[in-house]
Amino acid sequence: MPKSIDPSAKKQLAARVNYYRDMGIYDFYRRPVTEQMLAADEPGAPVAISMTSAPSDGTPLSVIQDKPSALKAIREDIGDCTRCVLHKGRKNIVFGVGNVNADLMFVGEGPGADEDEQGEPFVGRAGQLLNNMITAMGLKREDVYIGNVVKCRPPGNRTPEKDECDTCSPFLLRQIEVIKPKVIVALGAVASKNLLAINDSMANLRGHWYDFKGSRLAVTYHPAYLLRDPRQKKEAWKDLQMVMKYLGLTPLAKAPE
Repeated sequence: MPKSIDPSAKKQLAARVNYYRDMGIYDFYRRPVTEQMLAADEPGAPVAISMTSAPSDGTPLSVIQDKPSALKAIREDIGDCTRCVLHKGRKNIVFGVGNVNADLMFVGEGPGADEDEQGEPFVGRAGQLLNNMITAMGLKREDVYIGNVVKCRPPGNRTPEKDECDTCSPFLLRQIEVIKPKVIVALGAVASKNLLAINDSMANLRGHWYDFKGSRLAVTYHPAYLLRDPRQKKEAWKDLQMVMKYLGLTPLAKAPE
């Protein structure tokens, strides 16, 4: 007779499956249980994750035991992506860049022309302002991790469509799961609304902490918006000061220019 499953275990399993689905992981495979695996369940032991992400060719990814390998696996899973229409006009997929052990992660909406050309997020004028913002926080660009909701440039730098965000954002969620930052700063309305699944104004979203998959999330203006309306830089600085206080950072004396 098959062994019955404890109801609480079933609930935990269902919650774990839903958690991975939220990250865009749909395919699972079974492995024989070994003594080493049982030992890995001890508190503080490193976690090995076996996963594939849809769409997939059905081949499971390797067991992932370190952050660089995990990020590399996500990038390989994206491949030469043609999942949405944004691939038609891109030059480069802009995956993400920065410190894999960062306490702070910035998330924008998508690449612009300079980012599409160089294959790195936030390298144009908005990127220069973001660098100034990071410096003003008492950090360097290489101390943080930077990514976007979509990884291909929308034509004419238009706002990404909902279906484009829905298609690409699972890869961002997997990046966040790997990095495990203490704080995520959502830059602008697209990043904020997609991560939080809240359709509200920036005025209402800013100034609050949100719990997000084990991290704290704060909302501020996108650097490109601040270039168009420099008057809002003081408001963005308030948001960053909230982040700095939480992380115990020592800021510079004034807001970034």
